[in-house]
Amino acid sequence: MDPKRLSSSSQQQVRLRQKRTKREWRPLEDRSCTDLPWFLLFTVFCVGMGSICGFTIVTGGAARLVFGYDSYGNTCGQRNEQIEGVRLSGLDHTDRKFVFFLDPCNIDIVQRKIKSMALCVSLCPTEELKTYQDLKRFAMVNGSELCSYELAAHRYPVLEQRTTKCPKLPVPPSKPLPVFNRCTPVDISCYARFAEAVVTFVGDNSVLHRLIAGVAASKEIIIGLCVLALFLSMILMVIIRYISAVLVWILTSLVVLGSLAGTSVLWWLYIDYRLYGNDTSSKVLKEAKEEVEVTRDSGQALLVYAVAATVFTIILLLLMLFMRKRVALTIALFHVAGKVFIHLPLLTLQPFVTFFALLLFWIYWILVLLFLGTTGNPVQNEETGLTEFRLTGPLQYLTWYHAVGLVWISEFILACQQMTVAGAVVTYYFTRDKNRLPVTPILSSVLRLVRYHLGTVAKGSFIITLVKIPRLILMYIHNQLKGKENACARCMLKTCICCLWCLEKCLNYLNQNAYAATAINSTSFCTSARDAFVILVENALRVATINAIGDFVLFLGKILIVTTTAFAGVLLLNYQRDYAEWLLPLIIVCLFSFLVAHCFLSIFEIVVDVLFLCFAIDTKYNDGTPGKEFFMDKALMEFVESSRRLERAVERGRSRVKEVASEGAEIKPMAPGTSSA
Repeated sequence: MDPKRLSSSSQQQVRLRQKRTKREWRPLEDRSCTDLPWFLLFTVFCVGMGSICGFTIVTGGAARLVFGYDSYGNTCGQRNEQIEGVRLSGLDHTDRKFVFFLDPCNIDIVQRKIKSMALCVSLCPTEELKTYQDLKRFAMVNGSELCSYELAAHRYPVLEQRTTKCPKLPVPPSKPLPVFNRCTPVDISCYARFAEAVVTFVGDNSVLHRLIAGVAASKEIIIGLCVLALFLSMILMVIIRYISAVLVWILTSLVVLGSLAGTSVLWWLYIDYRLYGNDTSSKVLKEAKEEVEVTRDSGQALLVYAVAATVFTIILLLLMLFMRKRVALTIALFHVAGKVFIHLPLLTLQPFVTFFALLLFWIYWILVLLFLGTTGNPVQNEETGLTEFRLTGPLQYLTWYHAVGLVWISEFILACQQMTVAGAVVTYYFTRDKNRLPVTPILSSVLRLVRYHLGTVAKGSFIITLVKIPRLILMYIHNQLKGKENACARCMLKTCICCLWCLEKCLNYLNQNAYAATAINSTSFCTSARDAFVILVENALRVATINAIGDFVLFLGKILIVTTTAFAGVLLLNYQRDYAEWLLPLIIVCLFSFLVAHCFLSIFEIVVDVLFLCFAIDTKYNDGTPGKEFFMDKALMEFVESSRRLERAVERGRSRVKEVASEGAEIKPMAPGTSSA
């Protein structure tokens, strides 16, 4: 066989192998499972979280929380086993289903729990009991003994232990809580005092009562204003594409004019000092030399400020000059994002779905945490002598495992939202004929996420967890040491917290783009993060412009929603002449409206970021020629065409300059001293 033919065939095989190994961006093609080991790890972790819940149920922690238990370790409403070393344990409380506290208002504000002795009783006192004779009569008539078990009911009035083993007189009327069988006083004045102790900014009890009364009287208005904020947020996401250009150019103009005005004022102050400051200085010189030095330092400070402001203004003007095209790109992206919400209206439901999922998980997490608080071995409190249940030995680390689960699973739910939105936007962008979009791109994106990319989401959320947990620990240490640590330690703690916060924000942004790259290319998290990072670095100035201007425009949108809702609240609350009662309802409405606006406009921000990544990929791998047609929207196409026209004009200008320079080089004067032959 000819060796040349062999060598050529081997070269072709190498080229084919290189072509296969070289990965290209293939939107919505070649789906495969990504980061499967991380999906298995996350599944095992979730099984561990469920096992903790099962452990608390099996060991009786859940029953003790729901049914309650007394100060001797007996669970109310059931037969109990004897606890070694604890007297009055192992009692049969089948008929005693309610927990009664001898002093329900004895609350430990620091530990946030009731310090009173607890007993299991068969009936909560429904009327006030003022004397021990009343306690005796209540026990004899209803069969519900409100003193400790070893005391006989008919001897309550004459027993010496009645002051410590019987409830504090007078016993307020109470009723059992639904589900949690605790006798709770009907008059919750002591809990109101606890709330007042927590809310330290309220010094006058009457002020707190008036504020609460204002909320109760305005609850319909508060609900209506919250619905208004929700409606305004949904409308703003659709119409922001029409007002984004105006907002961006108003913002740009205000920044430039503000910088010019500030610089002019500083130079005017410095010139005024130079003209009139010398006369003042000569007069002051005769009185005190120190004041002259102060005046001279003031003049130098004004000069430094004016020069610095001038440099800042020049740099700002140059940035605005060179980045005006990128500002136009931001406007175009906002315009296309508005179209995305019109074609994909289910995107507006994403904040509701995510909030509902987080709410369900947080309720489950809090319940299991409460179960853990009543799980473990019985331990007698040395200070109060009451029996408590605590996790000891290796079991105490279950709480830490549960805490890590709170952060990781919460971040996982948020990451699922980002991946779902990214998948839907990618489908919209890379579908040339928008009439051929799937019936429900959001549901299609959810199905792709569940089928292929849960491992990628688990890995990305775990990376955020690794950064967030140390920051939360440092914040806890800083709060615990507040007022005790020295200045150096406080500065180091704050520096570490700030650095971890910045790292978390950067990783969040990179993760979001990695999810978008995974939605496009179906690659693993690390590969997607690397590819997205390369794309972002290649478009660094565009990224900076979009983030700076886009974030500020969205912030203005949030402020617009909050101020509109607050103004409507002032108009609706105007009928109340006591203006102090406006405060708490307006605060509640403003906080809720800002939260709603933040949730909805955060979805808009994700859409803009994913659109930009798709646009950057589109312009990198396509040029509009046959076979490499653009996928982008008409608004982005107009931006690309205007940019190309500008580049062609610049190139023509450069070519003319080169032609003029070359013609000038060819026509040179004859050197002196030479003659023709």
